[in-house]
Amino acid sequence: MLCLAQQMGDEQTSAAVEVFGTSISLIDVLTAVGILVAAGVTAFVLRRIILRRSRTQQSTHLSTWYTLSRLVAYTVLAVGFFLAISALGVPLSDFAVLAGALGVGLGFGLQAIFSNFISGVVLLLDKSLKIGDFVELESGVTGEVRDIKIRATTIVTNDNIDILVPNSEFVSGRVVNWTHRDVLRRLRVPFGVAYGTEKNVVKKAALEAAAAVPFTLHLDGPQRPQVWLSKFDTSSLNFELVVWLNPEATKKPVAVTAAYNWALHSALQAHGIEIPFPQRDLHVKTLFGLSDDDARHALGLAGNLTPDEAGARHSQSTTEGEDKDDNDHNDAADDVGADNVPDDTAAGARSATDD
Repeated sequence: MLCLAQQMGDEQTSAAVEVFGTSISLIDVLTAVGILVAAGVTAFVLRRIILRRSRTQQSTHLSTWYTLSRLVAYTVLAVGFFLAISALGVPLSDFAVLAGALGVGLGFGLQAIFSNFISGVVLLLDKSLKIGDFVELESGVTGEVRDIKIRATTIVTNDNIDILVPNSEFVSGRVVNWTHRDVLRRLRVPFGVAYGTEKNVVKKAALEAAAAVPFTLHLDGPQRPQVWLSKFDTSSLNFELVVWLNPEATKKPVAVTAAYNWALHSALQAHGIEIPFPQRDLHVKTLFGLSDDDARHALGLAGNLTPDEAGARHSQSTTEGEDKDDNDHNDAADDVGADNVPDDTAAGARSATDD
C-alpha cells in the first residue's frame, strides 16, 4: 500500500504543470473547481433567499432588494474566484501579471462585455433604473424593465415580447423613464375638425369623450381634462385632448391613445362635427370672358352660398342651445400658471430636496 501511494504521488507530481513558477497538480485544479462551484451555488442560494425575503416586506421597494441580491451574488463569486486562485498555489502578487494580460484582452476583444458589466453595476447602484419601470429608449424601444443582468437588461413590451438591451445603452444613451419619479403622467391626444366648426362644441364633445374613457384620472380639479386649440392647419383646426392618466394606463400608451381616439370619434359624430380631409379651393377669376356673378350664373351656381357664407351659417346653427359659459374657456391659458404635480409627489420632491 505504501508503495502504491508513493507511486500515485509520483504520477501526480509528473502530471503537474508550472504556472508563474508554481507547480499546479491535478488535485489543486480539482480543489479550485470545487471552490468555484461552491461559490456559484452559494451566490444562487443567497440571492433566492434575499428575493424571497423581499416578498414579505410590503413596505420596502422591490428594486432595493433586487439590487442587494445582485451585489451579494457578485461579491460571493469574486471571493470564490480569489480563493480558487489561492488553492492553485498561485501567489496573488504573481497573478497581477495575468490580470494585466486580461486587461489587454478587455481593451480589445472583451471591451463590449466589460462595458456592459460595469454599466449594469452602475444601474443597480444609481437606482435611476429599477425593476418595474416603464422606459423608452433612444432606439424607440418601449416596455417594462423585468430584469437587470450582467450583460443586458430585459425589457418586456406591451405585446409580451422580451427585448434584451445591452446595459451600456442605458448609461450612454438617452432613456425616458415614465415612472421614475411618479406613475402619473399626462397624455395629449391630437385631433382635427373642419373650419367653421364652433370651438365650444368641439370642447364639449372632447370632454364627453374623456369622461367616457375609464383611464381618465379626474374629471375636475387641477388635473381635469382640458381641450387646447393647438394649430390652424391647412385644412383643419387642430385640437389636443389633454388628460391625466391613472397608474393602470401609464404603462400602456398605445392602447390608451387608441381608446381616446375611439371615444373622440364617437363624440364628434354624436355632435355632427366633421372630421376634415386635405382639400384645396380653386378660385376661377374668369370663365369664357365672364367674371364674378356672371361666371357663377354660367356654371349654374347662382343659388349656392360662398364658402364664407356657408361657414357663418354653420357656426350660427351649431351654437344654438349650447351652454357657452361652461365651454367658452381657454384651458391652455390656465395650464401655463397651474401646478399640475400631485400633492404627494410635490411633497416627496420637497422632502428629497431638504434631505
